[in-house]
Amino acid sequence: MRLITTPLPPACVIELQRFEDERGWFARSFCVDTLARAGIGFEVVQANISYNRRRGTVRGMHWQDPEHPEPKIVRCCRGAIHDVIVDLRPDSPRRFAHHAVRLDATGGRALYVPAGFAHGFQTLEDDTEVHYLMGGRYVPEAARGARWDDPRLAIRWPLPVAVISERDRSFPELAP
Repeated sequence: MRLITTPLPPACVIELQRFEDERGWFARSFCVDTLARAGIGFEVVQANISYNRRRGTVRGMHWQDPEHPEPKIVRCCRGAIHDVIVDLRPDSPRRFAHHAVRLDATGGRALYVPAGFAHGFQTLEDDTEVHYLMGGRYVPEAARGARWDDPRLAIRWPLPVAVISERDRSFPELAP
């Protein structure tokens, strides 16, 4: 696997390095040592899957408060997503900046979302499945969110929103 920097370090794209032969291909999709060499400490404590029936579904923007950090590695294993991260670290010169990447089942790329970043995505195809490796435990009392259409973030979603949960729709805008 190879790490590709993003405009919002330490967030990075994880690209598969495929080894192909007559059987097909093989690739390492996660390696704690590769991440550590890049200065990323990551211990998997949980793995999650989300299945999304409809194209245009939005999930996000989610994060946990600093006392309960929840870094994650996100990979689309069926379909495709427009995956978005927002830097919410208080001392970051890029605070409130966002970055988006396309993740899909054929490319095999993943996105490392550091603690202190909000995360969300929009499905680009019906029947999209997203897998998450979680580097922190989910703590319901620490869960936070911001509106997917917050004007301060000015995220451009590629499709009209077809489905969004009531919870995600009810998140507040980020304070100025």
